[in-house]
Amino acid sequence: MGEVAEFPIGDEEAGLERAQQIETLRRRIAAVPSRGEVSRPTPVAEPAEVPSRGVLPVPGPLAELLPHGGLVRGTVVSVSGAASLLLGVLASVTSSGGHAAVIGQRRLGLLAAAEMGAHLQRLAMVPDPGPDPVEVAAVLLDGMDLVVLGLGGVSVPPTRARAVAARARSKGAVLIVTDGRWEGAQVRLEAQVSGYDGVDGPGLGRLCGTRLSVRAHGRAFPPRTTQIDVCAERSRVLWESGGPRRIGDGAGRVAQ
Repeated sequence: MGEVAEFPIGDEEAGLERAQQIETLRRRIAAVPSRGEVSRPTPVAEPAEVPSRGVLPVPGPLAELLPHGGLVRGTVVSVSGAASLLLGVLASVTSSGGHAAVIGQRRLGLLAAAEMGAHLQRLAMVPDPGPDPVEVAAVLLDGMDLVVLGLGGVSVPPTRARAVAARARSKGAVLIVTDGRWEGAQVRLEAQVSGYDGVDGPGLGRLCGTRLSVRAHGRAFPPRTTQIDVCAERSRVLWESGGPRRIGDGAGRVAQ
């Protein structure tokens, strides 16, 4: 499944001055292999074709909502609601050869991400970013294709948000912000669980499918919504457009 790189700057370097902490993080980022050219992903997470090097891939049904079929490099995206959506994006990007970092998300389901096809060796975790996670994100934009920033409920001042957005644009990376307020995001994605489907066997108690209601809107396009089924089938997780379908190995149930 691969190992996740951890940059625990909030603990290991707790005694360092802030400038030293950031410099330490910069050295660690410099040691990360160069950002990969995002290529055709493995079929596990069912991501969309990548139309250009300027777009990061997302799961196929989500790509249908977005004007460019993915996340445009150099932009800021706000994601809220069900964590499955964020995990699917991480799986699509890393399985395509891209590198991603996640800041301040202690409870992120890495096992679920791996089941969706994520390559964990291309994923760096900063569970404890210290008092200034926004600065950590700005540093990570230098070396990553995708940076996920958990804001912990805080509101980022517009002037600072613009400065970090400019950095993402200059570095050709995508910044995803969650769990807080960030003015000026080019795209906003909201996902809510709208239903579940069954279990995968007598007494096992494992959900076979989750239905998400996803809404996308942004500066350049009006609100769009869709239903997405995230379905566990044996050793993989599939993303499919919502609608009646049979889940399982042929003896499953039809989602309503």
